[in-house]
Amino acid sequence: MDSMLWPRLLSQRRFPDQQLPPPSATLVRGAFVADYDRVVFSSAFRRLQRKTQVMPLPETDFVHTRLTHSLETAVVGRSLGRLAARQLLETDADLAQLLPNFDQDCGDIVAAACLAHDIGNPPFGHSGEDAISSYFASAAAEPYLENLTAAEVADLQHFEGNAAGFRILTHTYAAHSTGTAGLGLTYATLGAFTKYPKPSLVAESLKKGGASEKKYGHFQTESARFQHVATELGLLPKDADSGFYHRHPLAFLVEAADDLCYRIIDFEDGLKLGLIAPEVGLPLLKKMLNDPAGRVGSVQWHDWREELGYIRARLIGKLVAEIATLFAKHAPAILRGEYDQPLIKELVCWADLQEVQRLSIEKLYRSRPVLEIEAAGFEVLGGLLDAFLCAVFDASHGHRSRKLLLLLPEQFRAEGKQAGVAAYEKILLLTDFVAGMTDQNALSLYKTIKGIELPKGF
Repeated sequence: MDSMLWPRLLSQRRFPDQQLPPPSATLVRGAFVADYDRVVFSSAFRRLQRKTQVMPLPETDFVHTRLTHSLETAVVGRSLGRLAARQLLETDADLAQLLPNFDQDCGDIVAAACLAHDIGNPPFGHSGEDAISSYFASAAAEPYLENLTAAEVADLQHFEGNAAGFRILTHTYAAHSTGTAGLGLTYATLGAFTKYPKPSLVAESLKKGGASEKKYGHFQTESARFQHVATELGLLPKDADSGFYHRHPLAFLVEAADDLCYRIIDFEDGLKLGLIAPEVGLPLLKKMLNDPAGRVGSVQWHDWREELGYIRARLIGKLVAEIATLFAKHAPAILRGEYDQPLIKELVCWADLQEVQRLSIEKLYRSRPVLEIEAAGFEVLGGLLDAFLCAVFDASHGHRSRKLLLLLPEQFRAEGKQAGVAAYEKILLLTDFVAGMTDQNALSLYKTIKGIELPKGF
């Protein structure tokens, strides 16, 4: 029976074709730690500081942004990767001989992939994805989609931050001079990053309803790139011709780290913002801890917020250990492509996590401030796309179009080395620009080009 192999899955080669560097006794950091560092120093990661996690345009310091969420997810992911790998090593002596740094490498790969997991998300949170999708499904976008394939249209009308992230990590714009493709990450980290190893359109007969099929992981422009990554890593194909594969095993841990952080820490934000009552939220979190009856803590709390932070930390630690054990249990089936479910669904407290999610949706995600700013995000992102697409496809090269195009950074224009690209690529270049903006930058540019608010002087 076919099975994925850990030595291939942990490939240290860098995308697209760099060979391994010669061993060095003076090496300060491993290849996967270098991946983490490359993500940290990228401009796309830095912009996450001003992108919405839950509360758009937050005015309070403690509310999470995409950047703080990504950092916390990476911390949880590193622990998950190392704990799960150590459990595998305990039951497989050959693995320890074959990969002596297996636990550390798994932790570093998962941490780097977690750090990058939201790098392609547009402004205004997940509603930003909906806003871009809705624009391309509207009548206003029809003229720009006329000559596109069904798969290309599906990419745009179901815009996916995960696919945009893979594009950022692997795409080299003409303006770049680094000589690498994207961030030049290892194949292992790119594989673990890709939670949804499929294009936007695949035959219904190929789908099995697994967790890795809920969304898609690459645009049509990156199809060959992803297949190259999958081949290097030895991922098992569901349908290689369409770029449809089974997940890299460590992607399950990336998914679990993200699930834990956004469910529990978003819930914590809701409590701190006063949107979820502490007399409701705290008992629910304590229930998931499942402490022995009569347990007496050694710390006296001055405020329920202090207790909340302590409970959250203990709860995440408990669930990390449980998920690591679940991963080790299912690893043989995962390697054979026979397991495709979110690991958190097997947690003992899964029903309580669902209640946490229900309360977050009702009290936090659907709170009036969030809904108002997300609704505005539809106007902002749709307005930016419409204005710039009109300029990009303006055959008359009118004055307004020329002015708008000059506002686009060079790497997002279909000019120079990118001149003559197909309509789909032109649209994606513009979508790269809009999706890469911060919440505030998108809002400011929208106001400027609409004449609502003029920029301040230098």
